[in-house]
Amino acid sequence: MKVAVIGAGPAGMTAGYELAKKIKEVDVYEAAPAVGGMAKTIELWNQKIDIGPHRFFSNDTRINELWLEVAGKDYEMVDRLTRIYYNKRFFHYPIKAFDALKNLGIFKAIGCVLSYGLEKLSPTKDTSTFEGWVTNRFGKKLYSIFFKTYTEKLWGIPCNVLDADFAAQRIKKFSLGEAMKAALFGNSGKHKTLVDQFAYPHGGTGMVYERMADFVRKQGGRVLLNTPIKRVLAKNNRAYAIELEDGTIMEYDHIVSSMPLSLMVTRLPEVPENIKKAAHSLKFRNTIIVYLNVQANNLFPDNWLYVHSADLKMGRLTNFRNWVPQIYGKEESTVCALEYWCYDEDEFWKWDDQKLIELGKEELKKTGLIGNAKISDGHVYRIPRCYPVYSTGYKEQLKPVEDYLSAIEHLHVIGRYGAFKYNNQDHSILMGILAAENILKGTKHNLWEINTDYESYQESSVITKTGLQKSN
Repeated sequence: MKVAVIGAGPAGMTAGYELAKKIKEVDVYEAAPAVGGMAKTIELWNQKIDIGPHRFFSNDTRINELWLEVAGKDYEMVDRLTRIYYNKRFFHYPIKAFDALKNLGIFKAIGCVLSYGLEKLSPTKDTSTFEGWVTNRFGKKLYSIFFKTYTEKLWGIPCNVLDADFAAQRIKKFSLGEAMKAALFGNSGKHKTLVDQFAYPHGGTGMVYERMADFVRKQGGRVLLNTPIKRVLAKNNRAYAIELEDGTIMEYDHIVSSMPLSLMVTRLPEVPENIKKAAHSLKFRNTIIVYLNVQANNLFPDNWLYVHSADLKMGRLTNFRNWVPQIYGKEESTVCALEYWCYDEDEFWKWDDQKLIELGKEELKKTGLIGNAKISDGHVYRIPRCYPVYSTGYKEQLKPVEDYLSAIEHLHVIGRYGAFKYNNQDHSILMGILAAENILKGTKHNLWEINTDYESYQESSVITKTGLQKSN
Protein backbone atom coordinates (compact mmCIF):
# COMPACT_ATOMS: atom_id res chain seq x y z
CA MET A 1 0.00 0.00 0.00
CA LYS A 2 1.16 3.53 -0.82
CA VAL A 3 -0.22 6.53 1.10
CA ALA A 4 0.28 10.29 0.73
CA VAL A 5 -0.26 12.62 3.67
CA ILE A 6 -0.66 16.32 2.84
CA GLY A 7 0.50 18.55 5.68
CA ALA A 8 2.87 17.77 8.57
CA GLY A 9 0.96 19.46 11.40
CA PRO A 10 -0.35 17.49 14.42
CA ALA A 11 -3.08 15.71 12.40
CA GLY A 12 -1.02 14.90 9.30
CA MET A 13 2.15 13.97 11.17
CA THR A 14 0.21 11.69 13.54
CA ALA A 15 -1.44 9.95 10.57
CA GLY A 16 1.98 9.51 8.93
CA TYR A 17 3.48 8.15 12.16
CA GLU A 18 0.70 5.61 12.71
CA LEU A 19 0.73 4.50 9.07
CA ALA A 20 4.52 4.09 9.08
CA LYS A 21 4.22 1.46 11.82
CA LYS A 22 2.52 -0.87 9.33
CA ILE A 23 3.53 0.19 5.81
CA LYS A 24 6.77 1.45 4.27
CA GLU A 25 5.52 3.67 1.47
CA VAL A 26 4.25 6.71 3.38
CA ASP A 27 5.00 10.13 1.89
CA VAL A 28 4.30 13.22 4.01
CA TYR A 29 4.23 16.47 2.01
CA GLU A 30 4.77 19.78 3.81
CA ALA A 31 4.84 23.22 2.17
CA ALA A 32 6.89 24.75 5.04
CA PRO A 33 10.57 24.11 5.80
CA ALA A 34 9.75 22.26 9.07
CA VAL A 35 7.11 19.92 10.51
CA GLY A 36 4.62 20.76 13.25
CA GLY A 37 2.26 23.17 11.51
CA MET A 38 0.93 25.67 14.04
CA ALA A 39 2.42 23.49 16.80
CA LYS A 40 6.00 23.72 15.49
CA THR A 41 8.91 24.99 17.58
CA ILE A 42 11.40 27.49 16.19
CA GLU A 43 14.67 28.89 17.54
CA LEU A 44 15.12 32.60 18.29
CA TRP A 45 17.93 34.32 20.22
CA ASN A 46 19.34 30.93 21.40
CA GLN A 47 15.96 29.93 22.82
CA LYS A 48 13.28 27.50 21.61
CA ILE A 49 9.83 28.98 21.32
CA ASP A 50 6.49 27.87 19.90
CA ILE A 51 4.23 29.51 17.33
CA GLY A 52 2.14 31.03 20.11
CA PRO A 53 1.23 29.11 23.27
CA HIS A 54 0.56 25.41 22.65
CA ARG A 55 -0.53 23.52 25.73
CA PHE A 56 -1.10 19.80 25.29
CA PHE A 57 -3.84 18.24 27.40
CA SER A 58 -6.25 15.39 26.83
CA ASN A 59 -8.49 13.05 28.78
CA ASP A 60 -8.45 10.50 25.96
CA THR A 61 -6.29 7.47 26.79
CA ARG A 62 -5.39 6.71 23.17
CA ILE A 63 -4.14 10.25 22.59
CA ASN A 64 -2.18 10.31 25.83
CA GLU A 65 -0.59 6.91 25.19
CA LEU A 66 0.56 8.01 21.76
CA TRP A 67 1.93 11.32 23.05
CA LEU A 68 3.90 9.53 25.79
CA GLU A 69 5.11 6.93 23.30
CA VAL A 70 6.74 9.72 21.29
CA ALA A 71 7.77 12.14 24.07
CA GLY A 72 9.14 9.40 26.33
CA LYS A 73 10.33 10.97 29.58
CA ASP A 74 11.44 14.20 27.90
CA TYR A 75 8.72 16.42 29.34
CA GLU A 76 7.81 18.31 32.50
CA MET A 77 4.49 19.12 34.13
CA VAL A 78 3.90 22.87 33.96
CA ASP A 79 1.69 24.67 36.48
CA ARG A 80 -0.81 26.52 34.34
CA LEU A 81 -1.54 30.19 34.96
CA THR A 82 -3.51 32.07 32.32
CA ARG A 83 -5.32 35.26 33.17
CA ILE A 84 -7.32 37.99 31.48
CA TYR A 85 -5.62 41.38 31.27
CA TYR A 86 -8.24 44.12 31.31
CA ASN A 87 -7.73 47.79 32.14
CA LYS A 88 -4.35 47.06 33.83
CA ARG A 89 -5.97 44.47 36.12
CA PHE A 90 -5.68 40.68 36.09
CA PHE A 91 -8.61 38.28 36.25
CA HIS A 92 -8.32 34.52 36.59
CA TYR A 93 -9.37 32.44 33.61
CA PRO A 94 -11.57 30.48 33.83
CA ILE A 95 -13.42 33.19 35.71
CA LYS A 96 -13.42 32.90 39.49
CA ALA A 97 -16.53 34.69 40.66
CA PHE A 98 -15.22 36.55 43.71
CA ASP A 99 -11.89 37.38 42.07
CA ALA A 100 -13.70 38.91 39.08
CA LEU A 101 -16.19 40.87 41.16
CA LYS A 102 -13.49 42.14 43.56
CA ASN A 103 -11.26 43.32 40.70
CA LEU A 104 -14.09 45.09 38.91
CA GLY A 105 -14.87 47.33 41.87
CA ILE A 106 -18.04 47.55 43.88
CA PHE A 107 -20.28 49.35 41.36
CA LYS A 108 -19.30 47.30 38.31
CA ALA A 109 -19.54 44.14 40.41
CA ILE A 110 -23.06 44.97 41.53
CA GLY A 111 -23.96 45.76 37.92
CA CYS A 112 -22.63 42.35 36.82
CA VAL A 113 -24.55 40.46 39.50
CA LEU A 114 -27.76 42.34 38.68
CA SER A 115 -27.21 41.71 34.96
CA TYR A 116 -26.76 37.99 35.65
CA GLY A 117 -29.93 37.98 37.80
CA LEU A 118 -31.91 39.66 35.03
CA GLU A 119 -30.63 37.06 32.57
CA LYS A 120 -31.88 34.26 34.83
CA LEU A 121 -35.30 35.95 35.14
CA SER A 122 -35.58 36.67 31.41
CA PRO A 123 -33.05 34.50 29.54
CA THR A 124 -31.71 35.39 26.12
CA LYS A 125 -33.70 33.17 23.77
CA ASP A 126 -31.47 33.14 20.71
CA THR A 127 -28.34 31.23 21.75
CA SER A 128 -27.29 30.39 18.19
CA THR A 129 -24.70 33.20 18.17
CA PHE A 130 -21.64 33.62 20.38
CA GLU A 131 -23.16 36.76 21.92
CA GLY A 132 -26.44 35.05 22.78
CA TRP A 133 -24.77 31.86 24.05
CA VAL A 134 -22.36 33.68 26.41
CA THR A 135 -24.89 36.30 27.56
CA ASN A 136 -27.27 33.47 28.50
CA ARG A 137 -24.62 31.98 30.82
CA PHE A 138 -22.91 35.09 32.22
CA GLY A 139 -25.26 38.04 31.78
CA LYS A 140 -24.81 41.02 29.45
CA LYS A 141 -22.32 42.94 31.62
CA LEU A 142 -19.81 40.12 32.14
CA TYR A 143 -20.15 39.15 28.49
CA SER A 144 -19.19 42.66 27.39
CA ILE A 145 -16.20 42.84 29.78
CA PHE A 146 -14.72 39.34 29.54
CA PHE A 147 -15.74 37.97 26.16
CA LYS A 148 -16.76 40.58 23.59
CA THR A 149 -13.53 42.56 23.01
CA TYR A 150 -11.17 39.59 22.87
CA THR A 151 -13.48 37.53 20.66
CA GLU A 152 -13.94 40.36 18.16
CA LYS A 153 -10.16 40.88 18.05
CA LEU A 154 -9.70 37.19 17.28
CA TRP A 155 -12.38 36.83 14.62
CA GLY A 156 -12.69 40.33 13.19
CA ILE A 157 -16.50 40.07 13.07
CA PRO A 158 -19.17 41.14 15.59
CA CYS A 159 -20.08 38.53 18.20
CA ASN A 160 -23.70 38.59 17.06
CA VAL A 161 -22.66 37.10 13.69
CA LEU A 162 -20.24 34.54 15.17
CA ASP A 163 -21.72 31.06 15.51
CA ALA A 164 -22.22 29.67 19.03
CA ASP A 165 -20.15 26.61 18.04
CA PHE A 166 -17.01 28.55 18.99
CA ALA A 167 -18.32 29.02 22.53
CA ALA A 168 -19.71 25.48 22.74
CA GLN A 169 -16.31 23.99 21.82
CA ARG A 170 -14.20 26.35 23.96
CA ILE A 171 -16.33 27.25 26.99
CA LYS A 172 -18.68 24.24 27.04
CA LYS A 173 -20.92 24.16 30.13
CA PHE A 174 -19.12 26.81 32.18
CA SER A 175 -21.24 29.71 33.50
CA LEU A 176 -21.25 32.36 36.21
CA GLY A 177 -23.50 30.08 38.24
CA GLU A 178 -20.85 27.35 38.07
CA ALA A 179 -18.15 29.86 39.01
CA MET A 180 -20.20 30.94 42.05
CA LYS A 181 -20.74 27.32 43.11
CA ALA A 182 -17.04 26.60 42.70
CA ALA A 183 -16.13 29.61 44.85
CA LEU A 184 -18.54 28.59 47.61
CA PHE A 185 -18.32 24.80 47.55
CA GLY A 186 -15.12 23.92 45.66
CA ASN A 187 -14.80 23.02 42.01
CA SER A 188 -15.74 19.40 41.58
CA GLY A 189 -16.53 19.62 37.86
CA LYS A 190 -13.73 21.69 36.35
CA HIS A 191 -14.21 23.53 33.09
CA LYS A 192 -13.57 20.85 30.48
CA THR A 193 -10.96 22.66 28.40
CA LEU A 194 -8.82 24.00 31.25
CA VAL A 195 -6.53 22.24 33.71
CA ASP A 196 -4.16 23.29 36.47
CA GLN A 197 -1.20 21.44 34.95
CA PHE A 198 -0.17 20.30 31.50
CA ALA A 199 2.64 18.22 30.02
CA TYR A 200 5.22 20.15 28.00
CA PRO A 201 8.15 18.65 26.02
CA HIS A 202 11.73 19.65 26.85
CA GLY A 203 12.31 20.57 23.21
CA GLY A 204 9.13 22.61 22.80
CA THR A 205 5.75 21.47 21.46
CA GLY A 206 7.22 20.75 18.04
CA MET A 207 9.56 18.11 19.47
CA VAL A 208 6.77 15.51 19.33
CA TYR A 209 6.13 16.08 15.61
CA GLU A 210 9.85 16.20 14.78
CA ARG A 211 10.22 12.77 16.40
CA MET A 212 7.23 11.46 14.46
CA ALA A 213 8.87 12.67 11.24
CA ASP A 214 12.15 10.94 12.19
CA PHE A 215 10.24 7.70 12.78
CA VAL A 216 8.53 7.89 9.35
CA ARG A 217 11.94 8.29 7.71
CA LYS A 218 13.48 5.41 9.70
CA GLN A 219 10.63 3.13 8.61
CA GLY A 220 11.36 3.84 4.97
CA GLY A 221 8.84 6.62 4.39
CA ARG A 222 9.54 10.17 3.25
CA VAL A 223 8.87 13.57 4.82
CA LEU A 224 9.15 16.05 1.97
CA LEU A 225 9.60 19.63 3.25
CA ASN A 226 9.23 22.76 1.12
CA THR A 227 6.96 20.68 -1.13
CA PRO A 228 3.53 22.29 -1.55
CA ILE A 229 0.73 20.31 -3.18
CA LYS A 230 -1.17 21.90 -6.05
CA ARG A 231 -4.18 19.59 -5.92
CA VAL A 232 -5.62 16.14 -5.24
CA LEU A 233 -6.68 14.19 -8.34
CA ALA A 234 -9.81 12.03 -8.38
CA LYS A 235 -11.82 10.16 -10.97
CA ASN A 236 -14.98 8.03 -10.66
CA ASN A 237 -15.35 9.29 -7.06
CA ARG A 238 -11.97 7.90 -6.03
CA ALA A 239 -8.84 9.85 -5.08
CA TYR A 240 -5.86 8.33 -6.84
CA ALA A 241 -3.04 10.89 -7.07
CA ILE A 242 -1.62 14.26 -6.09
CA GLU A 243 -0.20 16.92 -8.34
CA LEU A 244 2.79 18.95 -7.14
CA GLU A 245 3.23 22.64 -7.89
CA ASP A 246 5.74 21.77 -10.65
CA GLY A 247 3.18 19.55 -12.39
CA THR A 248 4.58 16.19 -11.19
CA ILE A 249 1.83 13.63 -10.62
CA MET A 250 2.26 10.94 -7.94
CA GLU A 251 -0.24 8.08 -7.64
CA TYR A 252 -1.32 6.62 -4.28
CA ASP A 253 -3.78 4.10 -2.85
CA HIS A 254 -4.97 6.54 -0.17
CA ILE A 255 -4.59 10.30 0.34
CA VAL A 256 -4.84 11.98 3.74
CA SER A 257 -5.29 15.75 3.43
CA SER A 258 -4.88 18.44 6.05
CA MET A 259 -4.41 21.27 3.53
CA PRO A 260 -6.91 24.16 3.94
CA LEU A 261 -10.34 22.81 3.06
CA SER A 262 -11.31 25.68 0.77
CA LEU A 263 -8.11 25.31 -1.29
CA MET A 264 -8.32 21.53 -1.52
CA VAL A 265 -11.98 21.41 -2.59
CA THR A 266 -11.84 24.19 -5.17
CA ARG A 267 -8.81 22.59 -6.85
CA LEU A 268 -10.32 19.11 -7.18
CA PRO A 269 -11.14 18.22 -10.79
CA GLU A 270 -14.77 18.42 -11.91
CA VAL A 271 -16.10 19.92 -8.68
CA PRO A 272 -19.74 21.06 -9.03
CA GLU A 273 -20.14 24.85 -8.97
CA ASN A 274 -22.36 24.80 -5.87
CA ILE A 275 -19.65 22.93 -3.91
CA LYS A 276 -16.98 25.35 -5.13
CA LYS A 277 -19.14 28.29 -4.10
CA ALA A 278 -19.79 26.79 -0.64
CA ALA A 279 -16.07 26.10 -0.12
CA HIS A 280 -15.14 29.64 -1.23
CA SER A 281 -17.49 31.07 1.39
CA LEU A 282 -15.56 29.35 4.24
CA LYS A 283 -13.11 31.91 5.56
CA PHE A 284 -9.89 31.57 7.54
CA ARG A 285 -8.34 34.18 9.83
CA ASN A 286 -4.61 34.99 9.70
CA THR A 287 -2.22 35.42 12.63
CA ILE A 288 0.78 37.72 12.96
CA ILE A 289 3.08 36.99 15.90
CA VAL A 290 5.55 39.65 17.03
CA TYR A 291 8.32 38.11 19.14
CA LEU A 292 10.23 40.51 21.38
CA ASN A 293 13.45 39.71 23.26
CA VAL A 294 13.10 41.41 26.65
CA GLN A 295 16.27 41.75 28.73
CA ALA A 296 14.79 40.58 32.03
CA ASN A 297 13.87 37.15 33.40
CA ASN A 298 11.07 37.75 35.91
CA LEU A 299 8.39 39.78 34.18
CA PHE A 300 5.00 38.26 35.08
CA PRO A 301 4.02 34.74 36.23
CA ASP A 302 1.53 33.75 33.51
CA ASN A 303 2.14 31.25 30.71
CA TRP A 304 0.02 33.59 28.62
CA LEU A 305 -2.48 36.42 29.03
CA TYR A 306 -5.71 37.08 27.15
CA VAL A 307 -5.62 40.80 26.38
CA HIS A 308 -9.15 42.19 26.65
CA SER A 309 -8.25 45.88 26.84
CA ALA A 310 -9.79 47.63 23.84
CA ASP A 311 -6.92 50.17 23.65
CA LEU A 312 -4.45 47.38 22.75
CA LYS A 313 -4.55 45.75 19.34
CA MET A 314 -2.82 42.53 20.50
CA GLY A 315 -5.10 39.72 21.63
CA ARG A 316 -2.79 37.33 23.46
CA LEU A 317 0.60 37.70 25.13
CA THR A 318 2.82 34.67 25.85
CA ASN A 319 5.76 34.60 28.26
CA PHE A 320 8.02 31.70 27.22
CA ARG A 321 10.11 32.03 30.39
CA ASN A 322 7.25 30.41 32.30
CA TRP A 323 7.16 27.05 30.50
CA VAL A 324 10.17 24.77 31.06
CA PRO A 325 13.80 25.84 31.65
CA GLN A 326 15.05 23.52 28.89
CA ILE A 327 13.74 25.89 26.20
CA TYR A 328 15.68 28.96 27.38
CA GLY A 329 18.78 27.23 28.77
CA LYS A 330 21.44 29.69 29.97
CA GLU A 331 19.85 32.76 28.41
CA GLU A 332 18.80 35.47 30.84
CA SER A 333 16.29 37.23 28.60
CA THR A 334 12.56 36.54 28.14
CA VAL A 335 10.94 35.96 24.77
CA CYS A 336 7.44 37.44 24.67
CA ALA A 337 5.03 36.66 21.83
CA LEU A 338 2.32 39.17 20.96
CA GLU A 339 -0.47 37.82 18.75
CA TYR A 340 -2.45 39.87 16.27
CA TRP A 341 -5.20 38.65 13.94
CA CYS A 342 -6.41 39.85 10.55
CA TYR A 343 -7.76 38.84 7.15
CA ASP A 344 -5.91 38.75 3.82
CA GLU A 345 -7.68 41.89 2.68
CA ASP A 346 -6.82 43.91 5.81
CA GLU A 347 -4.16 46.59 5.45
CA PHE A 348 -2.59 45.29 8.69
CA TRP A 349 -1.62 42.00 6.93
CA LYS A 350 0.54 44.07 4.55
CA TRP A 351 2.46 46.00 7.23
CA ASP A 352 6.22 45.53 7.01
CA ASP A 353 8.06 43.72 9.80
CA GLN A 354 9.67 46.79 11.32
CA LYS A 355 6.34 48.60 11.64
CA LEU A 356 4.87 45.54 13.38
CA ILE A 357 7.84 45.27 15.75
CA GLU A 358 7.49 48.95 16.69
CA LEU A 359 3.77 48.42 17.39
CA GLY A 360 4.61 45.39 19.55
CA LYS A 361 7.23 47.30 21.54
CA GLU A 362 4.84 50.19 22.12
CA GLU A 363 2.00 47.91 23.24
CA LEU A 364 4.14 45.73 25.50
CA LYS A 365 5.54 48.83 27.25
CA LYS A 366 2.03 50.27 27.54
CA THR A 367 0.87 47.26 29.58
CA GLY A 368 3.44 48.08 32.28
CA LEU A 369 4.31 44.37 32.49
CA ILE A 370 8.00 44.78 31.62
CA GLY A 371 8.78 47.89 33.68
CA ASN A 372 11.91 49.58 32.34
CA ALA A 373 13.40 46.41 30.84
CA LYS A 374 15.08 46.88 27.48
CA ILE A 375 13.71 45.20 24.35
CA SER A 376 16.80 44.22 22.39
CA ASP A 377 15.30 42.63 19.28
CA GLY A 378 12.11 41.68 17.45
CA HIS A 379 10.99 39.06 14.96
CA VAL A 380 7.75 38.70 12.97
CA TYR A 381 6.11 35.38 12.09
CA ARG A 382 3.06 35.32 9.81
CA ILE A 383 0.57 32.44 9.63
CA PRO A 384 -1.99 32.59 6.82
CA ARG A 385 -5.33 30.77 7.11
CA CYS A 386 -4.88 29.43 10.63
CA TYR A 387 -8.28 29.92 12.29
CA PRO A 388 -11.48 28.61 10.62
CA VAL A 389 -14.08 31.36 11.05
CA TYR A 390 -17.39 30.16 12.49
CA SER A 391 -19.56 32.94 11.07
CA THR A 392 -23.31 32.41 11.37
CA GLY A 393 -24.53 30.02 8.71
CA TYR A 394 -21.11 28.42 8.20
CA LYS A 395 -22.54 24.94 8.90
CA GLU A 396 -24.98 25.30 6.00
CA GLN A 397 -21.98 25.99 3.73
CA LEU A 398 -19.76 23.31 5.28
CA LYS A 399 -22.27 20.44 5.21
CA PRO A 400 -22.50 20.03 1.41
CA VAL A 401 -18.70 20.22 1.22
CA GLU A 402 -18.42 17.49 3.89
CA ASP A 403 -20.95 15.32 2.03
CA TYR A 404 -19.15 15.79 -1.29
CA LEU A 405 -15.74 14.87 0.17
CA SER A 406 -17.17 11.92 2.11
CA ALA A 407 -18.34 10.44 -1.19
CA ILE A 408 -14.78 10.42 -2.60
CA GLU A 409 -13.25 7.05 -1.76
CA HIS A 410 -9.71 6.79 -0.39
CA LEU A 411 -9.64 10.51 0.56
CA HIS A 412 -9.37 11.25 4.28
CA VAL A 413 -9.76 14.88 5.36
CA ILE A 414 -8.37 15.85 8.80
CA GLY A 415 -6.91 18.65 10.90
CA ARG A 416 -7.81 22.22 11.79
CA TYR A 417 -7.24 23.41 8.23
CA GLY A 418 -8.40 20.27 6.46
CA ALA A 419 -11.68 19.68 8.30
CA PHE A 420 -12.43 23.36 9.05
CA LYS A 421 -12.52 22.64 12.80
CA TYR A 422 -11.14 24.85 15.56
CA ASN A 423 -9.06 21.95 16.91
CA ASN A 424 -6.72 21.76 19.85
CA GLN A 425 -3.70 19.47 19.45
CA ASP A 426 -5.54 16.54 21.00
CA HIS A 427 -8.40 16.78 18.50
CA SER A 428 -5.96 16.81 15.58
CA ILE A 429 -3.92 13.93 16.99
CA LEU A 430 -7.11 11.87 17.34
CA MET A 431 -8.08 12.67 13.75
CA GLY A 432 -4.66 11.37 12.64
CA ILE A 433 -5.00 8.17 14.70
CA LEU A 434 -8.50 7.40 13.39
CA ALA A 435 -7.65 8.26 9.76
CA ALA A 436 -4.78 5.75 9.94
CA GLU A 437 -7.16 3.14 11.41
CA ASN A 438 -9.64 3.72 8.59
CA ILE A 439 -6.87 3.02 6.07
CA LEU A 440 -5.12 0.13 7.82
CA LYS A 441 -8.09 -1.66 9.36
CA GLY A 442 -10.98 -0.59 7.15
CA THR A 443 -12.83 1.00 10.08
CA LYS A 444 -15.47 3.63 9.36
CA HIS A 445 -14.67 6.33 11.92
CA ASN A 446 -16.52 9.54 11.06
CA LEU A 447 -13.65 12.02 11.19
CA TRP A 448 -16.01 15.00 10.84
CA GLU A 449 -17.48 14.27 14.28
CA ILE A 450 -14.23 14.91 16.17
CA ASN A 451 -14.38 18.18 18.13
CA THR A 452 -18.16 18.07 17.64
CA ASP A 453 -19.24 14.89 19.44
CA TYR A 454 -15.75 14.47 20.86
CA GLU A 455 -16.69 13.13 24.28
CA SER A 456 -18.10 9.95 22.79
CA TYR A 457 -14.53 8.92 21.90
CA GLN A 458 -13.04 9.17 25.35
CA GLU A 459 -11.69 6.62 27.80
CA SER A 460 -10.55 8.93 30.55
CA SER A 461 -6.94 9.38 31.70
CA VAL A 462 -4.43 12.17 32.31
CA ILE A 463 -0.68 12.52 31.87
CA THR A 464 1.33 13.07 35.05
CA LYS A 465 5.08 13.33 35.62
CA THR A 466 5.21 9.59 36.30
CA GLY A 467 3.23 8.68 33.19
CA LEU A 468 -0.38 7.86 32.43
CA GLN A 469 -2.96 7.89 35.20
CA LYS A 470 -6.30 6.35 34.24
CA SER A 471 -9.40 7.96 35.68
CA ASN A 472 -11.66 4.93 35.39
